Amino acid sequence: MPTHQHNWAGNIAYSAAEIHQPETLEHLQAIVSRSSKLRVLGSRHSFNAIADSMGALVSLDKMPQTAVVDAARRTVTVSAGMTYGQLGVLLHRESLALHNMASLPGISVAGAIATATHGSGDANGNLATAVAALELITAEGDVVTLARETHSEQFLGAVVGLGALGVVTQVTLDVQPAFAVQQEVYDNLPLAQVDAHFDEIVSSAYSVSLFTNWGEVVSEVWLKRRLADDAALPLAPTFFEATLAPANRHPLVALSADRCTPQMGVPGPWHERLPHFRVGQTPATGDELQTEYFVPRQHAVAAMRALREIHEQMKPVMWISELRTIAADDLWMSMGYGHDSVGFHFSWKNDWPKVQKVLPLIEAQLAPFEMRPHWGKLFTMPSAQVQARYPRLQDFRSLLRAYDPDGKFRNAFLETCVFGP
Repeated sequence: MPTHQHNWAGNIAYSAAEIHQPETLEHLQAIVSRSSKLRVLGSRHSFNAIADSMGALVSLDKMPQTAVVDAARRTVTVSAGMTYGQLGVLLHRESLALHNMASLPGISVAGAIATATHGSGDANGNLATAVAALELITAEGDVVTLARETHSEQFLGAVVGLGALGVVTQVTLDVQPAFAVQQEVYDNLPLAQVDAHFDEIVSSAYSVSLFTNWGEVVSEVWLKRRLADDAALPLAPTFFEATLAPANRHPLVALSADRCTPQMGVPGPWHERLPHFRVGQTPATGDELQTEYFVPRQHAVAAMRALREIHEQMKPVMWISELRTIAADDLWMSMGYGHDSVGFHFSWKNDWPKVQKVLPLIEAQLAPFEMRPHWGKLFTMPSAQVQARYPRLQDFRSLLRAYDPDGKFRNAFLETCVFGP
């Protein structure tokens, strides 16, 4: 089918002459085999050109959506195009859960994994850390499975694969018994408290998010507490001098919280509390740009102080910023490879010329802290600096050449950020 389609934010117009929408595995294999250049579209929530293609694009939206539980192995094998919102409902019916979810439940499983998308929590790795196996179609149209148990090193390189090894068709994820979560929000946490008690604050719940405009306070602290049973925990009136919100909150205080998952300490299923937003709901209008940078956990407070120095430059174009912790992992191209991290997320007004001027300032402030940008969001770092942050980059390049020697699944973004100077 012809395309003049855009990503979720509308800032990327896809270049491909056509988008394929296969309905069977055999049809998808045929498309892959005959294409000279091909990239896969997920939920289109990337803000840069990582999913774009000058050749063809393929969407898995019309492929059968399945989820098969293996109770003995404590895994579920799901269709790559399934969203986390859909999967959460299916798993909960089986009294099962994932270890974490991102703030948006509408993102696709394979797309989120390919870019190391994450939730929050000291003990929680990004969503890709739950992957036990991947099924993908290689450049020749063959179906290949890479598993944690049998492929070790190749597997660690393939999970956060940036869509560059092939078309992922199924993902096997670790699961655990279902659990309940309660969520509460506190208003106006002084930044002085964050500086003095950062570790205590971010370790105070299963998942913690700090929302700020980089003024004198963190406007909202979102605490998601994992419950031993369904009984609610008591709500403290204050939290490090922040006060308990009197009503449900949206990350942007002025907006309605109707789109957000329930708060006020009301217990609920894991899949209805770990995301910030309800299934089918967008954070705001969708008319925004996003960036995110990750620094090693030990640099968090120093990095926050550095960002405060450019508060006035960021303020005119910023909606809100969110800070979350993510546990270390061993996935080669993950932003959390090798160390616990803090993610500094920014939601911007949809004004790329102005945002483009601000990003180099942020990147300069964070440069001393071994910063890595999110693969699916906007950044302006030179490719050589991005590549220098990944110790296993050469191994990843070799893996891509082995699975896709002619570069069928590469595009301009990958040629620049992974292969090019």
